[in-house]
Amino acid sequence: MPRNSDSPATTVVSPAVVTAPTRSGGPDAGWAHRKLYENVIKTLYALPEEFRTSLRISDFRATDIFTLNSALGASIEDAVVNGLNSLREVWDADGCYALDRFERQSQAFPDVRLVTDAPGETPIIMGIELKGWFAVSKEGEPTFRYKVTPNACAPADLLVVYPWVLSDVVAGSPKLLRPFVGEARYAAELRNHYWQTMRSQNGGNAGVTPATHQTPYPVGKIDQCADRADDDGGGNFGRIARYGLLDDFVAAVKKQEVSGIPVLAWLTFFKLFSDGSRDLDSVVATIGTALARYRDVNESDTHALTEAFEQIVVILRGS
Repeated sequence: MPRNSDSPATTVVSPAVVTAPTRSGGPDAGWAHRKLYENVIKTLYALPEEFRTSLRISDFRATDIFTLNSALGASIEDAVVNGLNSLREVWDADGCYALDRFERQSQAFPDVRLVTDAPGETPIIMGIELKGWFAVSKEGEPTFRYKVTPNACAPADLLVVYPWVLSDVVAGSPKLLRPFVGEARYAAELRNHYWQTMRSQNGGNAGVTPATHQTPYPVGKIDQCADRADDDGGGNFGRIARYGLLDDFVAAVKKQEVSGIPVLAWLTFFKLFSDGSRDLDSVVATIGTALARYRDVNESDTHALTEAFEQIVVILRGS
């Protein structure tokens, strides 16, 4: 496939989204790197099976499990980038991008970019805003804030969230679960639309001040390409998990199993245990009350999760 240095066309739209945005489907089908774009997405989904890291956690208290999200997040995201480069045969099966590589850079958007050293080529082909999410963190959902203005997102840019757990739940190496892969621009447009709609309905100040930088791949710090809510005393602008974009993804992650136990059961157990109780049996006894706080948990699910709690007790006592 011949290389082409042309970037996908960028349509300039107002950051203040009035109508509900829709997904674009990515860059135009005629873009020279469209096949690469599709292969990168396939690689992102394939990465959990091939993910390797030298990180290993041992002698960690179960009651401190929630602190791992911030402590290991950056290291795991670095390992994801290394994993993408190691899977070159998936995203560059034809060898057309031998001089290209994924690079991570802090304080920039997107924080992972597919760059090239090929002379005469566009230096950046596409970008990935990469987020790690410790799936048994106390909040039960990703908490990162995503404030980039829509026009700073190229059509091929992606927002990717990797949930992760430890291989032995409270010890072992980080293990990736199936990721969320979405369009970066759509996520930014949805955030602004949600904020403006929600605030207007509640009678609040729905204003969003657009970023000063309005084109893809800014050179400087991320602040210059970040939109800002005019009234955000609670600091909630940018909380993507609250806008519906990740609802199905979060629900699916909670159904995945770690050591044969659904993530939802581990999450509920650790939260109860860290909130005060130190007696495993008393934690199990509160299962009915705890599960009542979760949506979409019917009687059969409650029974299954109760059994899961009992298995958790066995696993932790054995370790």
